[in-house]
Amino acid sequence: MPGCDFNWAMTSGSVAAGQRFVHRPGLTFSQQDNVQEALDSVNSAMVHYDDCYAGLTDWKRPLMVSTLTLQRLVGMTAKTFGRRRRIVSMSSIALTRPMFGGDTLYAETEVLGTGPVDAHLGRASLLTRGFNQRGEQVAELRYVVELWHGAAGPDAVAGASAATEERFLSHARRDDGAWVEQTGLFFEDLRQGETFVHSPRKTLLAEEATLHALRAMEWQPQSHDHAFAQALGLPAPAVPQTWGIAVAVALSTRTFGRVTVNLGWTDVEFGADLMPGDTLEARSTVEGTRLSGSRPDQGVVTVLTEARNQRGEMVNRYRRALMVYRRGTNPYARAGY
Repeated sequence: MPGCDFNWAMTSGSVAAGQRFVHRPGLTFSQQDNVQEALDSVNSAMVHYDDCYAGLTDWKRPLMVSTLTLQRLVGMTAKTFGRRRRIVSMSSIALTRPMFGGDTLYAETEVLGTGPVDAHLGRASLLTRGFNQRGEQVAELRYVVELWHGAAGPDAVAGASAATEERFLSHARRDDGAWVEQTGLFFEDLRQGETFVHSPRKTLLAEEATLHALRAMEWQPQSHDHAFAQALGLPAPAVPQTWGIAVAVALSTRTFGRVTVNLGWTDVEFGADLMPGDTLEARSTVEGTRLSGSRPDQGVVTVLTEARNQRGEMVNRYRRALMVYRRGTNPYARAGY
């Protein structure tokens, strides 16, 4: 039986007061992010998107929307606190330094306290701090969350077990006692014949399918014209097959997070049509490994990946050749990972 993907979230029973977590990866802001956040939320503060106006303020350039920092600060904790049932309350949201396009946000969390809720949930009081690429604190958030116990919650995978070997650990202990998030297996940890069920899954939405079709110049009417799709007997515009491959590849990055480059695909097959509302689950089998002849710090891994929908129907299947970092010489420690 294949094992679940790389461990990626703490349960209520594994969280204790005094723990410190360093969340990775970081996330770089852009002015395009700023404009979209402001316009999508009907934000009338022109300091976020009018460069001429912003240049006459104390900031001298467009200031990042504060709620964008808030959303990303919480979102970046998901690898550690991904089994969060909900946020109960926020006692303080402090923005201590401005963020601008080109700045990178990093997050760290300290557990202030824990307590029981019921047989299924526990409660944790958290302090999450945001830092920019210069190590300056830009935000501080104090809040309380509910976390599922290890055996509770709706995300249990029938017939599969969570990986417990050291190579699958979601966090590495730093010298100062903090736990640093890590994602992906080194070349030496990928073994021929092993199969990984990637988690989490992803549901494809109609809006994102149409948006990705249009942005890719995939202008065939079945991708965005409801009347045309219905004339073909489809309930809605179909999800582009290339977007289906993109999602399946992205789902595998929890296991293959230390890939340096994707060398290409072979033997690509398509099965059931991918429709809005379908949920994709991907799994990959390692078919072969070899050392790179040109890059001594990397190896080449061949994998067979298959994505299925919620009905168990194969949507796409393909082989890929990947360059993967070996242990030792790599950029992770230098980048704070």
